[in-house]
Parts: sequence; structure tokens; C-alpha cells
Amino acid sequence: MAGVSVHAPLDVRRLGLGEGLRQRLPQGLGGMVPPLAALTLALAAAAPAARALELGGRTQFVRAPWKVTLTSYTTNVGQSPAEYFFTLSLDERAGASLGGMTIQQTRGADWQFPFAVERTRAFLGVPRREGRRIPVEAAFDPAARRFSLSFPEPVPPGATVTVSLRPWFNPVQADTYLFQVTAIPAGPEPVASPVGVGTLRIYQPNEW
Repeated sequence: MAGVSVHAPLDVRRLGLGEGLRQRLPQGLGGMVPPLAALTLALAAAAPAARALELGGRTQFVRAPWKVTLTSYTTNVGQSPAEYFFTLSLDERAGASLGGMTIQQTRGADWQFPFAVERTRAFLGVPRREGRRIPVEAAFDPAARRFSLSFPEPVPPGATVTVSLRPWFNPVQADTYLFQVTAIPAGPEPVASPVGVGTLRIYQPNEW
């Protein structure tokens, strides 16, 4: 009949798929299936579960965190003690655990207010509903105004993590302060992913 082509069934053994893959095909298809179906089944069976994407030996997120929330309960100039909470969530399909973060001040009138780096801490959950504490190692570059953080026990996909930074006191000038956050996947040669900007507003209380 014109316009109709018929393909003979294809023996999957001739595809070189191996006995293990043939056993994973639906019952009754282990020997003879149409060519296109055999190829589709082969690709589906061989596809790995979602995991960290490695390009040129470098680790990247499959789904990187995309939002950060900065929370502070002390917002007046020079106020002490002060604590800044940076919270982000990992997608369940992130493909990699969170191995580290950077937090860098990018805006604000006061570029000198100091941090107690040794008091940096991290936990699962959000401020005032803290979950399990997790180890964190912190370093601060005062010239760049940048924190470099690493998690000896990487935070798994699907988790929400909060990092607490502790300045000795709030900035001494009222302004809107911005902090750029990047997420670093756990793995060889990780590629950092920008997460977003945390906003901190510091106010000058009214003088009567």
C-alpha cells in the first residue's frame, strides 16, 4: 500500500544493551520490540537520577537557590547586640548539597562597622523557629566586606538553612544596606550561583 512503511521488530540483543537492561524492559519486550520503542526504552533505562551537573570537571547546581531573606530585630543606628539572619532554601531537585556561601556588603553609608566573626552560626529552619544547629566555618575580608562560609556537613537538597552574622553593633549611619549572597555547591571545582540580595534598613531614631 502506497505511503505506508512497515518495520520489522528489532531484537534488543542486537542493540548491545546487555542482559541487565533487557531484564529492566517491560515483561514481554525483552526479546522483540519495534526499533523506536527499543531506543526510547534504552535511553529511559540508562538515564541517571538528578544529580550535580559537572561540566569540565566543575560542579554546578541543577536547580540553584534563587532567593535570600535577611532578617534583623535590631534596626537603629549603633544598636547592640545585633544579629543578621540570612535564610535560603534549597530545591528538592537542587542536584547538589550546599557546601558554602559568600555574603558581601554592596551598599551602605557605613563601610567600617565590625563583625564578631567567631560568633557566626548556622541552623536549619528560620529565625525564632530554629532547628538543628549545623557546623559552619567563617572568614571575613574587611576590605572587600565579604564573608566566606563553608559547611563541613553540606546542607542537603530540600532543606532551609539560616546563617547568623553578628556585628559588634549596627552601622552608625542610617541607610539601606545591601548584601549580595551566592551559593556554592558541594563538590569538586564548584561553580557559585548568585542567590539574591538581602536588604537591611538601619534607622536614626527620632530625637525629641
